[in-house]
Amino acid sequence: MGTRKKVHAFVRVKPTDDFAHEMIRYGDDNKSIDIHLKKDIRKGVVNNQQTDWSFKLDGVLHDASQDLVYETVAKDVVSQALDGYNGTIMCYGQTGAGKTYTMTGATENYKHRGILPRALQQVFKMIEERPTHAITVRVSYLEIYNESLFDLLSTLPYVGPSVTPMTIVENPQGVFIKGLSVHLTSQEEDAFSLLFEGETNRIIASHTMNKNSSRSHCIFTIYMEAHSRTLSDEKYVTSKINLVDLAGSERLGKSGSEGRVLKEATYINKSLSFLEQAIIALGDHKRDHIPFRQCKLTHALKDSLGGNCNMVLVTNIYGEAAQLEETLSSLRFASRMKLVTTEPAINEKYNAERMVKNLEKELVLLKQELAIHDSLANRNIVTYDPMDEIQIAEINSQVRRYLEGTLDEIDIINLRQIQEVFNQFRVVLSQQEQEVEAALRRKYTLIDKNDFATISAVQKAGIIDVNGHLVGEPDGQGFGLGVAPFSTKPGKKSKSKKTVKDLPSSSARKEGASSPVSGKDLDMISTSKTQLVPSSKDGDVKDVLSRDRETSSIEPLPSDSPKEESRPLRPTTPPSKLMAFEDFKNERGSEINRIFKENKSILNERRKRASETTQRINVIKREIDVTKEALNFQKSLREKQGEYENKGLMIIDEEEFLMILKLKDLKKQYRSEYQDLRDLRAEIQYCQHLVDQCRHRLLMEFDIWYNESFVIPEDMQVALKLGSSIRPGMVPVSRIVSLGEDDQDKFAQLQQTVLPEGPDAISFYNAKIKTEQKHNYLKTIMGLQQTHKK
Repeated sequence: MGTRKKVHAFVRVKPTDDFAHEMIRYGDDNKSIDIHLKKDIRKGVVNNQQTDWSFKLDGVLHDASQDLVYETVAKDVVSQALDGYNGTIMCYGQTGAGKTYTMTGATENYKHRGILPRALQQVFKMIEERPTHAITVRVSYLEIYNESLFDLLSTLPYVGPSVTPMTIVENPQGVFIKGLSVHLTSQEEDAFSLLFEGETNRIIASHTMNKNSSRSHCIFTIYMEAHSRTLSDEKYVTSKINLVDLAGSERLGKSGSEGRVLKEATYINKSLSFLEQAIIALGDHKRDHIPFRQCKLTHALKDSLGGNCNMVLVTNIYGEAAQLEETLSSLRFASRMKLVTTEPAINEKYNAERMVKNLEKELVLLKQELAIHDSLANRNIVTYDPMDEIQIAEINSQVRRYLEGTLDEIDIINLRQIQEVFNQFRVVLSQQEQEVEAALRRKYTLIDKNDFATISAVQKAGIIDVNGHLVGEPDGQGFGLGVAPFSTKPGKKSKSKKTVKDLPSSSARKEGASSPVSGKDLDMISTSKTQLVPSSKDGDVKDVLSRDRETSSIEPLPSDSPKEESRPLRPTTPPSKLMAFEDFKNERGSEINRIFKENKSILNERRKRASETTQRINVIKREIDVTKEALNFQKSLREKQGEYENKGLMIIDEEEFLMILKLKDLKKQYRSEYQDLRDLRAEIQYCQHLVDQCRHRLLMEFDIWYNESFVIPEDMQVALKLGSSIRPGMVPVSRIVSLGEDDQDKFAQLQQTVLPEGPDAISFYNAKIKTEQKHNYLKTIMGLQQTHKK
C-alpha cells in the first residue's frame, strides 16, 4: 500500500467590488486566511464573543484566473492518474460562491473553461505523449438530486432511460453505481460532447443569491486503463478521477426559497451536513465507525473520502461582509478536511490472457531445462507432455502382460507414467469384473435378494426351496439358479472400454451416395460473370434470399436500368429503405434480382452436395479407423500365437485377409469421395464469387436509384441527366446534397484558422456547436408536435 498523506485544501475567493478588507486578510505566504469580526456593542461590556479566526490551508486563490486555479489545484492529480493513482477534486461552498464556475467554467468561452474540461484536455494530451502505452478512456456523469440517483447521459439515443432505479453497490474492488452508463471516448471532442450533454440535463433554479443555482450534486468520473505496448508483462494499471461539483449550502432566510426550491434546499443542506459529519469522523483517528451510508453523497464518495485516492478540496467563499458567517462555516469545513488522511496506491491488475501466455512460455523453458538435466545425467529421452492415446495403449498392454506373467516388471520413466499405470490397473480390473458378470448372466438367471416378489414366484415354481437352496434334476441334467448380490443387479452400466466389434461390410455403405462431379455438372456454370444457368433438373428456384436479406437489413439494394422517362411525384417523407428495396426488386431491379436468386440457388445446391459428400467421407474414415484397429488386434493375436512362414512369405488367416481387402477398398472409396469434395469446393468458390458480384451490383444500383428518387433535391437532378458531365454514382450523395452549403464550409474553415485560442480550442467549440444544434433540433421537433396536437 502507499504512504498516508493529508488532503490538500485550497480556498478560492469570489471577486467582488465590495470586498471586506478590514475583516478578511491573507497571510504573506498566501497559505493562510484571517477573519476578524467586530464585537456586537448591543451585547454589553462583558462580551466573550470570539472575534478572530485563523485558518491554515494549502493555498488561497484570490483574483486568480482559471489557468492558475487549474495549475495549482488539479494538474498534479490528473498527471498521477495516468500512472495508476485515483484522484478526486471537490468544490464546496455557499450557494453562488462560484463552485460550478470553478469546476465547469463558462462553456460559452474557451478561455473561461473550468477544471473539468481542462482535465479532459490534459488526459488526451498525455496519452499522445505516451505512444508506448495503449490507454482507454471512459466517462460517466452522475447526478444526486433530492437523495435520488440520475444518469445525466441517459438522454443519448443509444442509452435511454433506465427501467430500474440506480443503486450504490459495494464489492471488494470498491464502490460503484449499478445502472450508471459508462461511455468510451477515443478523442477529446467526444469527451467534450458528453460533458456538454450532461451539463444541459442538470437541474438548476433561481433565487435571490444565484440566478442559476445548481440544485443537485454532480460527479463526473474519468476512468483510465493503461496497457504497455512494449512489455509482455501481464500487469496493467487502472485509475479514475472523480470531479465533484457539490450543490451550495444556503440559509433559507437569505435565499428566500419557496415551494420546490425550498424542498431542494432542505435535501442539499441535509446531505452537506452528513458530509461534514463523515469528515469529522475521518479526522478523528480514535473512531472506528465512519457514517458513510447516511446519505447517497457520502456513500458514493466512500472511496474518495479517506480511501485510496489523491484528494483535493476547493472551498469557494464570498469576500463580502454580509456573507461572513457562511464564509466562516466553509473555512471550518476546509480545516476539518485537512485533518483527513488518504492512502493512495497504484491500482495494478493482471491480464488473465497475457498471464496464460507468459506461463506457457515459462513452461516451455522449464521443459527445456529439464531436458538439459536429463542429458547431463545420461538419461534416456523423457517426455513431460500429457500422454497420447498410443502411449496409454502401450501402458495398458504392459499392465496386461504383467498380470499374465509374461512381463517381469514395468519400467518407471516419470510421474505421469506411474499415475497412468495405476489407472490402467483400475481399467483392467473393471474389465475383468464385467467379463465375469457377463459370463454369469449367460449361464444363470440373476435375482436381486431384495426383490421379494420375484423370489416368491420362483419358490412357487419349485425352483428354490424356502431356505433359498437350488432345486435341480437328480441325474444332473437340470439347470441351476443363482441369487446375485445387489451390486450385480441386471441393468448395471458397464464401466469397461469398448472392445473391438465385428466390422460392417462394404455393402453397408449409405445407399444413394452421389457420384463424383462430372463434366456435365461443371457445364452447368455459365461463362457469364454475373449469372449461373441451372440445369433442367433444378427447376424453378424460389425463396433463396437468406443472405440477401441480411444485406438488405443494413442497406437496401439497387436497380439495373437507368432509363426512366416519366418520374412519379416525390413523397414529402422518404420511405424506409427496407420498403423501397422491396419495390425496387419488383420493378427496376427485377432482372438483376432474378439473376441473383438463380446464382444463390445454384450456390446453395453445391453447398448441400458438399455437405453430403463430407458426411460420407467421415463415415468412410470411421470405418477405416475401426478396420485398422481390428487389423492391429489380429496382428497382436498372431504375434502371441506364433507366426507361420512359407518360403519367406507370412501366412495369415482368412479373417485378417478379408480385413486387408476391405481396408484397401475403403481407402479407394475415400480417395474418390475426397476428389469429389475438392471439385465441389472449387465450384462453390466460383459460385460465391458470382453471387458477391451480383449482390454488390444490386446494392450499388439500388443506392443510386434511392438517392435520385428521394434524397437528392429535384433542382440538382438536372446535373444528373443523361448526357451531362456528372453520371449517377460519380459524386457522393452527401456532397450533392451539400452543394448549397459552401458558405457554411467556408465559415467552419475560417473558424478553425482565426480562433483566438488556437487549434487547442477546436475540439471544445466543435463539441459545443454539435450539442447546441442537437438540442435546438429537439426543441423544434417538440414545438412542431405540440402544434400538430393543437
